[in-house]
Amino acid sequence: MKIHISVLCILFFILGKAQKTEQKDTFVKDNFTKKEFYIPMRDGVKLFTAVYIPKDISNKNKYPFLMQRTCYSIAPYGESEYKTKVGPNTYLMKDKYIFVYQDVRGRYMSEGTFTNMTPQVERKTKKDVDESTDTYDTIEWLLKNVKDNNGKVGQFGTSYPGFYTAVGTLSQHPALVASSPQAPISDFWNDDFLHNGRFMLGYFRTFPVFGVQKTQPEKQAWYMDSFIKQTSEDGLKFYRDMGTLKDGYEKYYKNNFFMTEIMNHTNYDEFWQKRGLLPHLKNINHAVMTVGGWFDAEDLSGPLNIYKTIEKTSPKAKNTIVMGPFSHGGWSQEQGKHFHSETYFGDSIATYYQKILKQNFSIIT
Repeated sequence: MKIHISVLCILFFILGKAQKTEQKDTFVKDNFTKKEFYIPMRDGVKLFTAVYIPKDISNKNKYPFLMQRTCYSIAPYGESEYKTKVGPNTYLMKDKYIFVYQDVRGRYMSEGTFTNMTPQVERKTKKDVDESTDTYDTIEWLLKNVKDNNGKVGQFGTSYPGFYTAVGTLSQHPALVASSPQAPISDFWNDDFLHNGRFMLGYFRTFPVFGVQKTQPEKQAWYMDSFIKQTSEDGLKFYRDMGTLKDGYEKYYKNNFFMTEIMNHTNYDEFWQKRGLLPHLKNINHAVMTVGGWFDAEDLSGPLNIYKTIEKTSPKAKNTIVMGPFSHGGWSQEQGKHFHSETYFGDSIATYYQKILKQNFSIIT
């Protein structure tokens, strides 16, 4: 059975699928020193973090941080192993920042337990943790432990990392100056697996990625053996043979915690309400540039609602939005003549956007 291209975008976009064509590019290794750390959070859990530090950094030539937190792996692992690209695009990479990549709780080399769309704790005690506290604790550690930074931080991410960027705006760390959540989820009931509560069958075969907990530090995807084996090139035949969604769950996913959650919560109950980000987006006081695509089949409502909510609740935020004729994350790769289906929208649209993003992050330099 063939996997939909749109679903592949979600799973592998942030993993750097374009890197295979640029294996000879040594810019990152020539210009950055890679360091790896386990950064402790306030509850003692340590999150694995890779930091790419410009080689010309010094007390007289300081750099800001540009950070991405992700559930999709920060590979390659090992201080001698370098990404072929860092940052959201080539322009920002060549400007050079201290680029930071972090595995979130329970994913790959980080400690802890993974939760989809981690609920935000509104009134925290000293023991409470969520993605905003993990963002705060990471920033605080980086400022104190990476020499010759300029004291400013920006964050970015697309799709699921876009959610981590959006929720990271709530960290309220004074060093966080700019955020760019791109194709983010704002309410799990409305985007990705459930569109307005309606289960999206095209996601059925992706559940191992999000519903299998690891039992040890992992540099590779530990869930690969849980994928449904392909039996036919005809995807429709697969679903017809499968029967109902309950039949598919019973046959393939009884031990998948995420699929179990979906099957147990068929209404917009407390489980889903806790995973709604919008009620928490308030009192944001830094620059936020949300990005989305009009043809994004995964996360169209997220960017629009995040922008709209911040506009209403956070008058101190420098709040902007960029929307274009893109599919999910399509603004990251230049297509030359830009088409969606057979409709032509112009030339070099992605490059134009990337220059806007470069300008947005210039405030942290």
